[in-house]
Amino acid sequence: MDTVQSHHLIAWLIIGAIAGALAGRLVEGRGLGCLANVVVGIAGAVIGGVILDQLEPNASYGFLGSIVVAFIGASLLLAVLRLLSGGRPLGGGRSGPYVR
Repeated sequence: MDTVQSHHLIAWLIIGAIAGALAGRLVEGRGLGCLANVVVGIAGAVIGGVILDQLEPNASYGFLGSIVVAFIGASLLLAVLRLLSGGRPLGGGRSGPYVR
């Protein structure tokens, strides 16, 4: 059984943070917060990976490709969550860059 090495875990966290922040900006107009960005990005990486594996099995895309795949999956996840929430903003209902 393969174990997750520490540098792989760090790469997953970095990819998750970048993809989650980009997807949050696209879908919500703002980031979702550091922890939520990472969670959404990692979930998006799983979703995007499953979809891409159906289209092109055994493909490898490197670091930037992984960010793109995770971004697509995270954007789909946030769009579905937004639809299920009745169009309300995610993340506590705040909106706009200057809301305190």
